[in-house]
Amino acid sequence: MKGSQIETLFLHFKGSLLGRTVNHVKAVDGVSFTIYEGETVSIVGESGCGKSTTGRAILRLDEPTSGEVEFNGEDLLALNKSQMRKKRKDLQIIFQDPYASINPRQTVRQILDEALEIQNVVPREERDAYIRELMQRVGLGAHQIDRFPHEFSGGQRQRIGIARALSVNPKLIICDEAVSALDVSIQAQVINLLKQLQKDFKLTYLFISHDLGVVRHISDRVIVMYLGRIVEIADKKSLFENTQHPYTKALLSAIPVPDPKRKKDRIILKGDVPSPIDPPTGCRIHTRCPFATDKCKEEVPELRATEFMNEGHLAACHYMEEIKAGQRTPNY
Repeated sequence: MKGSQIETLFLHFKGSLLGRTVNHVKAVDGVSFTIYEGETVSIVGESGCGKSTTGRAILRLDEPTSGEVEFNGEDLLALNKSQMRKKRKDLQIIFQDPYASINPRQTVRQILDEALEIQNVVPREERDAYIRELMQRVGLGAHQIDRFPHEFSGGQRQRIGIARALSVNPKLIICDEAVSALDVSIQAQVINLLKQLQKDFKLTYLFISHDLGVVRHISDRVIVMYLGRIVEIADKKSLFENTQHPYTKALLSAIPVPDPKRKKDRIILKGDVPSPIDPPTGCRIHTRCPFATDKCKEEVPELRATEFMNEGHLAACHYMEEIKAGQRTPNY
């Protein structure tokens, strides 16, 4: 099956002082997963967990330290700048901030025409009709193509960003917090638009978000990250109904319930997220996990399945079986 294979991806940023490297920020630390053609894979986690950096590393907007990013059988990290520029036609991104991600000095026509010019998607004489059709596809009027970004609302600007990503006929689109800056009602419209475009153009999405409610609506599979590493990965149904990792359970417990009479048990993780400059040894969440032992401090848990997990459901916890059986209780 076609798609993208990410293998042991590392991205460490150098911290320097007076021209000398003094530390490394381990933003992405050995991440491996697959994105199959036509599906939506979501990455979730707290701020600073490395989810956006993973997306940027796949596109080489930030150069990975090491690893492999295979896209339809071709290793993107082996391409030179010229080759990668041509490959970007198939790989696009929708950024979080619709105010900062488009040029305020260009009209919508110029914004979209620039992408078409660089990638030579359609002949120049056909571009006007192509841009007008794109505008209609994302829910904007063709008569708006000569307006500037400040003449649009936030939701409309994000639709322009979607049109720009869509303009070069990509195969994979990375949605980096694409709806988090929008009002809730506008979020729903944009998510429905993304789902419709995926169906119409057979797109593949890597959807990066901290909003598990949104992720539940749009995803096929979900990856949970913490401090640069994957702690759980599963199809959407399995992850939400058969959660295994204590960190994932804590995230799910924070989803608001739209019923004031219904009580929900919150799992509050103690402490703050450690620094990625000097992450904890062993299991990285052991400093906050209510089930942590000395083993968690010393040994890195592998992503693995157990007999009570569906195929493709993996989690990185030493004590999944014991927690499931009620043989291990929280130590707070």
